Amino acid sequence: MIKIVNKQDCCGCSACVQRCPKHCITLKEDGEGFLYPHVNSDECIDCGLCEKVCPELHHGERHIPLEVYAAKNKDESIRMQSSSGGIFTLLAEKVIQEGGVVFGAAFDVNWEVMHTYAETMEGLVDFRGSKYMQSRIGTAYQDAERFLKMGRKVLFSGSPCQIKGLKLFLRKGYDNLIAVDFICHGVPSPRVWREYLKETIARKVGKNSVLPYPMPCKAKIHSVDFRSKSTGWKKYSFALTLSETSVEGDKNTVLLSSVFSENPFMRAFLADLTLRPSCYSCPSKSGRSGSDLTIADYWAIPQVAPEFDDDKGVSLVLVQTEKGKSFYQSLKEKTTFIVTSYQEAQGANGGFKEKTPMHPKRSRFFTEFAQSDDIIGLIDRTLRIPLYRKLLKKVKNGIKKMLKSDK
Repeated sequence: MIKIVNKQDCCGCSACVQRCPKHCITLKEDGEGFLYPHVNSDECIDCGLCEKVCPELHHGERHIPLEVYAAKNKDESIRMQSSSGGIFTLLAEKVIQEGGVVFGAAFDVNWEVMHTYAETMEGLVDFRGSKYMQSRIGTAYQDAERFLKMGRKVLFSGSPCQIKGLKLFLRKGYDNLIAVDFICHGVPSPRVWREYLKETIARKVGKNSVLPYPMPCKAKIHSVDFRSKSTGWKKYSFALTLSETSVEGDKNTVLLSSVFSENPFMRAFLADLTLRPSCYSCPSKSGRSGSDLTIADYWAIPQVAPEFDDDKGVSLVLVQTEKGKSFYQSLKEKTTFIVTSYQEAQGANGGFKEKTPMHPKRSRFFTEFAQSDDIIGLIDRTLRIPLYRKLLKKVKNGIKKMLKSDK
């Protein structure tokens, strides 16, 4: 029976929920906004299946990728709509063209993230672009298993722990499954995201208090882009587009955009302040998820191959298995690519780290978050650098410049 004593021991993949034959496991949100399994012991038959599909209890072996590429989709329009080089779209399109099904993360009506599937090219649009949130898997593993047993090709994309959960859930290999994960920084709190959205819109429409959720009709979210390239790929922006309706009935579209380093939600996420507890020590990274392909941003490309960098996005592709190699080789002609090494690819990408130090103020942040009605202010206060540290940094930089000038 699954029993969570330490929250660091649950990644929230929900494999246990979907595999339970008695349907006696449910996911409940804790105060931080993360989902954890709860077992109805009265209905549990102690079959042990929940434990057999848990990624935290069954760790895979680390391995080095078979091949490593820096790649760009030749279709410039797709690349500009994508977070990095537009490679995921190529992978997904090939599966759809072969009559298959693609699983990925999409926004729901309340702008939270859920796992769903697409069977058409049009349906792939919802999967494009990064979504810095832990998606609710729902019944995605069961749906994927159903399609696989029907003989249809399935591309299942997700975080490393979600792919590991899928592989354990299926309990056997499928030749018609292509599993794709990504280099994961960790997943931030869905509740922090929820409160951030409410407060941002409340401020925009001039309210002093946080608006109820879902959004009122006079201020609705039209689109969310965590990685807008309007300011470039490397200096991407968080963009929120609102549709407003005035008292007179006039409609207006408003774009709220800020460089990622200035956006409160992104600052908290990238500072490791709001991550799920299990993300600080992940057992599914380094090829241990069982994925066939791993994709990410090739952040080190300016150092590895500056001539390949046009600041429009470059994808990192790690080929993990022979199946993944064969699949990727079949669409390489639609990409512009160079072969690189695994060591080079790890540069400038902290997501490769299996262990991340927990932010020292994380506990205090979530304690205050429970009573706070000013999430943006709370993030700012928590991450604010003390004056003495700023002065110390200036002194150090000044000394470095003096030493350089003396040489």
